[in-house]
Amino acid sequence: MMKEWKDIPVELLMQILSLLDDETVIIATHVCHGWRDSISFGVTHLSLSWCSKNMNNLVLSLTPKFTKLQTLILRQDMPQLEDNAVEAVAKFCRDLQVLDLSKSFKLTDRSLYAIAFGCCDLRKLNISGCSAFSDKALAYLASLCRKLKVLNLCGCVKAVSDNALQAIGHYCNELQSLNLGWCEQISDVGVMSLAYGCPDLRTLDLCGCVLITDDSVIALANRCPHLRSLGLYYCKNITDRAMYSLAQSKVNNKMWGSVKGEYDEDGLRSLNISQCTSLTPSAVQAVCDSFPALHTCSGRHSLIISGCLNLTSVHCACCARPHGAINAFPHSAH
Repeated sequence: MMKEWKDIPVELLMQILSLLDDETVIIATHVCHGWRDSISFGVTHLSLSWCSKNMNNLVLSLTPKFTKLQTLILRQDMPQLEDNAVEAVAKFCRDLQVLDLSKSFKLTDRSLYAIAFGCCDLRKLNISGCSAFSDKALAYLASLCRKLKVLNLCGCVKAVSDNALQAIGHYCNELQSLNLGWCEQISDVGVMSLAYGCPDLRTLDLCGCVLITDDSVIALANRCPHLRSLGLYYCKNITDRAMYSLAQSKVNNKMWGSVKGEYDEDGLRSLNISQCTSLTPSAVQAVCDSFPALHTCSGRHSLIISGCLNLTSVHCACCARPHGAINAFPHSAH
């Protein structure tokens, strides 16, 4: 019979805590030593994004106790985290697989080196908006965190260079999702390294990467058969040549997929070519016709063409077209 709080079975305690928010879970560690030990050992997922003040001190106090964490969300509206807190995470949370440090403007390369050394099992890392990191530190992290599948580097303008992408392509061969939005330094050299080194890439955001050309898209089309989402917003050097390579990749992937028994009928499911003003309707229509999961119809916009007034005639197969539109597009699915 339970007479005190500490007598609650660990399994029941963890089930109760699973219904509570993370702030309440942390408060519960102060009930007694038994609860503190049970919670510290049993909690594997923790978010501190609710903490608007003193997050750095909170992380420093919690990480020695929560050593079994697999997921840690430290996303912030206002930058609070400093390198010493991330170093504590890397020191005590060796089982970490998911780490979100987005908008941590105060962090320096010290944090990336600590993560690389202490959290080699990372599968998902979000450091978007961490503008102080260097490409050398990012390359070092890639060399040790080789199990990464999801990596968000949006806005990491100093860290994301061709050299860093070459390191990611060389070491992180399991990568499936990568966000490089607004990393304006990168060129075809870096993106082609990704295409050749990360064949399982499924989602790639290159929005605002103004230096890339058709060569990047062609490499992705030829080397990444599982590519499902591609963001090319404001990549104004992209031309019809890139679009036709994507359309042709459907044929190539079907051929190789039938041999391996891995063919996915849908293929590309999201394509953002907004502000790519060099593209013509026939080239974009060819992509749309090749991939039935790309939609322009209301409520299902997965082919995003805003800002391209010359592409307003492009339509997906299920979209009701005006009279005469069928003849205007001889290779449409209709």
